[in-house]
Amino acid sequence: MAKTTFNVMFLCTGNSARSIIAESVLRRDGAGKFNAYSAGSQPKGEVNPFAIETLAGHHYPVEGLRSKSWDEFAVPGAPELDFVFTVCDNAAGEACPVWPGQPMTAHWGVDDPAAVEGTDAEKRVAFATTLRHMKLRIAAFAALPVESLERLSLTARLHEIGQMEGSTSQRSDVA
Repeated sequence: MAKTTFNVMFLCTGNSARSIIAESVLRRDGAGKFNAYSAGSQPKGEVNPFAIETLAGHHYPVEGLRSKSWDEFAVPGAPELDFVFTVCDNAAGEACPVWPGQPMTAHWGVDDPAAVEGTDAEKRVAFATTLRHMKLRIAAFAALPVESLERLSLTARLHEIGQMEGSTSQRSDVA
């Protein structure tokens, strides 16, 4: 029997903004097809309040969101991951734990809204922009026939999604 529900992990260093936003968006927009998780290599221990405000303001689920270590997902009994997406450039360059299963991976880097300095209004714009970029990527991902695409083709599509509008890897100022 073909798999019908897939486990997806979004990784970032601090797990307080981008990965949390992606988890919430996929939790709602991919319900029934995907289980969404997020984690960080060096979790901040709390979710950025602007992430919660932005998600709640757009009717995305915020219950149960928490900043957590990726180590929680590399132990016996952890969900077997089908996909792992890094959403920050730092996490993309780190050595990840060995995940249960053989998840497909891609880098979907976007700017860190938590790094924006300025007024609360400027911070809200940064978080709304991150939400928009994640929604676009997740909509493209959720539309893929992941259960029927062969692995090489699916890998190419996942990398294409990572190059969508707002990608940090498209800019010349990113190493």
